[in-house]
Amino acid sequence: MASSLLGLTACGGDSGSLVGLVRDEPLEVGTVSMTEGRVDADPQPFTFVAAPGELLVVFFGYTYCPDICPTSLADLRAALRRIGTDANLVNVAFVTIDPERDTIDRLDAFLASYVDRYHALRTLDDAELASVKEAFLASSSVTTNDDGRIEVSHTATTFVVDEQGRVVDEMPFGTGADGMENDLRILLSTAKRGNS
Repeated sequence: MASSLLGLTACGGDSGSLVGLVRDEPLEVGTVSMTEGRVDADPQPFTFVAAPGELLVVFFGYTYCPDICPTSLADLRAALRRIGTDANLVNVAFVTIDPERDTIDRLDAFLASYVDRYHALRTLDDAELASVKEAFLASSSVTTNDDGRIEVSHTATTFVVDEQGRVVDEMPFGTGADGMENDLRILLSTAKRGNS
């Protein structure tokens, strides 16, 4: 049974109002973990919880994505640049939904072109990926057509998780850099207050 969504909107500098969607009952994702691929180290389990006083931005996508993933990550990059030093309090977790093609090296290079702090999450275990998607109510599919073309679809929402492992904001595709900046500023202010 899905919780209802409450959409809170903000215009420009209307402080205190989130552009993204906030659930009446936030998704609890802090007990879910997934394999984090690392270029220079063995894979480690990663849990979807922000560090104290920080935020974790979670995105489901793939490196071959022609539009949604690069647009969303470019918007996030612009938003982080605008918030200045507070960008150091935002970490990114990118869950590949196309692990067959998204190698760790490819994921690392892709994410490094957008953000400084990130976790490249990749698993070939369908059940592990399914459990993470289920926790976020996300979906994806990767199919190969008769002509050999690979078709991919996936949830295009950018999720923001707090230090309790709760999804505190869900920014739909098209929120843009302005909306992301607005929401991250508001949520970081709350996160820092809660950690002081």
